[in-house]
Amino acid sequence: MGIHNDVEEILFTEEQLAQIVRRIGRQINEDYKDKNLLMVSVLKGSLIFMADLMREIHIPCAIDFLSVSSYGKGTVSSGEVRIMKDLDQSLEGKDILVIEDILDSGRTLTYLLKTLAARNPSSIRLCTLLDKPERRQVEVHPDYVGAQVEDKFIVGYGLDYAEQYRNLPYIGVLKPEIYENA
Repeated sequence: MGIHNDVEEILFTEEQLAQIVRRIGRQINEDYKDKNLLMVSVLKGSLIFMADLMREIHIPCAIDFLSVSSYGKGTVSSGEVRIMKDLDQSLEGKDILVIEDILDSGRTLTYLLKTLAARNPSSIRLCTLLDKPERRQVEVHPDYVGAQVEDKFIVGYGLDYAEQYRNLPYIGVLKPEIYENA
């Protein structure tokens, strides 16, 4: 069955992910009802989460995309962050909600949040689908968290290994033999 055979276990089914997204969407609708919301997707991993989350937002909002790199083709962040694609619009006076797939070491998001805060938004908050707190190397506190996960190599629903597995409709643990000898 192709890529599905590379998954050791499923952590979150399609149905569980839909429930998480609905819960976060309801909270964002309440928190941003009188704000100038700009949702910023951190590509590529958050694309699917952002698309589903947008459909749960029932207040006026705009979207934009940012691409950063800190992993290359490895399984561990290099610590060096590069902006590969910047935002298309000004952040001044907007209420920014950064949408991320997973909060891991926190280094990339710390850099990104500082960079965006320097652009004079009215506010800036962080929404992450998954949080891996035991991997944290710098202090980052997300405002919205879908779920906490253990320190396992996970893929699916936008999360990848070497640009593969993003298209899995669920989130699962990748079998170690897939990445250990890479």
